[in-house]
Amino acid sequence: MKAAVIVTPGQISIESVPDPTPGPRDVVVQVAGCGICGTDLHILDGEFAPAYPIVPGHEFAGTVVAAGRDVTELRVGDAVAVDPSLHCGECYQCRRARGNLCERWAAIGVTVSGGAAEFAVAPVKNCFPLPEGVAPGDAALIEPLSCAVRGFDVLPRRLGDHYLIYGAGTMGLMMLELAKRCGAASVSVVDPNPARLATAVRLGCSASAPSAAELTRARGWDVVIDCTGVQAAIDDGLGRVAPAGTFLQFGVSEYRTRATIEPYRIYNQEITVTGSMAVLHSFERAGELFAAGILDPEVFISHRFPLESYAEAIAQFRAGVGRKIEIVGLGEAAREPASAQVGHA
Repeated sequence: MKAAVIVTPGQISIESVPDPTPGPRDVVVQVAGCGICGTDLHILDGEFAPAYPIVPGHEFAGTVVAAGRDVTELRVGDAVAVDPSLHCGECYQCRRARGNLCERWAAIGVTVSGGAAEFAVAPVKNCFPLPEGVAPGDAALIEPLSCAVRGFDVLPRRLGDHYLIYGAGTMGLMMLELAKRCGAASVSVVDPNPARLATAVRLGCSASAPSAAELTRARGWDVVIDCTGVQAAIDDGLGRVAPAGTFLQFGVSEYRTRATIEPYRIYNQEITVTGSMAVLHSFERAGELFAAGILDPEVFISHRFPLESYAEAIAQFRAGVGRKIEIVGLGEAAREPASAQVGHA
């Protein structure tokens, strides 16, 4: 099969690699769509991935084309979205129901081959069956949505709170949509990119600006969410949290990024500073929200590239052009993977 391969940091190649083979409780998914996100940039830049070469792609969905001998929950032909999380289930954090902090943390598309390929293998327990009418290519949005749902799990979610979101990329827009449905009194969005900010306005944000300095809220915001990972945005956002408010670090920063906090202010105004890491008991809920129409794929997916253009797609993502960029039609070829000869459900 063909796959995008990050050979070494900074080097992308489209290569022929062996078809994946399902284990007893695995399925092989013919990939219909695979999203690109900031984690893919970190892997390309030499962070996160423990070893190279690696096939990236942790946001993907498609159709089951082969199943292991012990798989009973899914059948060949079922459409699924895949949770990339590979928790060990045995370590201290997993035993405390904190699998996203697993001491042996791994993920499809990060530590093992992912969805930027014609086919990908996944544990059946990681697959969310898509209801009829949900396009598998669009359903690649469920993974980032599940991260946003996890973010809201750590927030107070009080009715009538005022939200300030930094970043109007895919994740900022998803946070906007969730905040609206969590009873926010207002949701303001900051982004220096006019095109992205226009999408936030289209989705119904209460206020928008290229800089939070252009927004007015004398008492600050009850909930401030950084979806950028950029130091300047984080520093600015920390200073705009209202007394008794919460700052959520949702965006992924480079390892070396440092932000400035004021310990006395955090103490004196009872400000909560918290973080949200990937997916935790949120994929199923995200799938149900997506199936219910919480997101409009035509708004969220701005560009679709073929697999052969993976390098171009990730370069465009790095440049900040568009919203969610997807690699699509990866497994449209009629052939089955060699592994499909074994264990058809």
